[in-house]
Amino acid sequence: MTSKEDEERELEIMRDALQGRKFTLADLIAREGGGFLKGESPVPIIIQIKTEINNFIGNNLKDLSGALQAVLTDLVNGGDDKISCHDTQPLNALTLIIEDILSNEHKYYDFVKQVDLKWGQMNGERPYFQNVGETAHPDDEYSHESVRLRLMDLLEKINQQIS
Repeated sequence: MTSKEDEERELEIMRDALQGRKFTLADLIAREGGGFLKGESPVPIIIQIKTEINNFIGNNLKDLSGALQAVLTDLVNGGDDKISCHDTQPLNALTLIIEDILSNEHKYYDFVKQVDLKWGQMNGERPYFQNVGETAHPDDEYSHESVRLRLMDLLEKINQQIS
């Protein structure tokens, strides 16, 4: 048989199978859906970008307790407006997020306070809050200086990865 005869035979079998059956939208979707996502990922690009950034944070941020990582990851997950335009270079979006935190004193101290709060929630303890200009409590894992150093270290690792 030729390919044309094969196609005709296939159509005839399909007609017989569908005879007397009502055609529905679900039938159309099932019929056409096979090629609907060909070549495309079913995962939205924004989720792919967030996943890549969060994996980088998890693999490169020095953070024993995980509170800093959790707060930074929350910023990434809630920052669609900041990361959506960096689909080809997701780490550039992370750079912008970190630089935004570090460049604004008010945002920075608020960020450190959020990290302290997260640490308290994770450990079921009262967090140590450092006031501006005061020295940190000796048991404070997330002092202003230590968070700044960790974020700057992460920026350095991003630059190494991009270069």
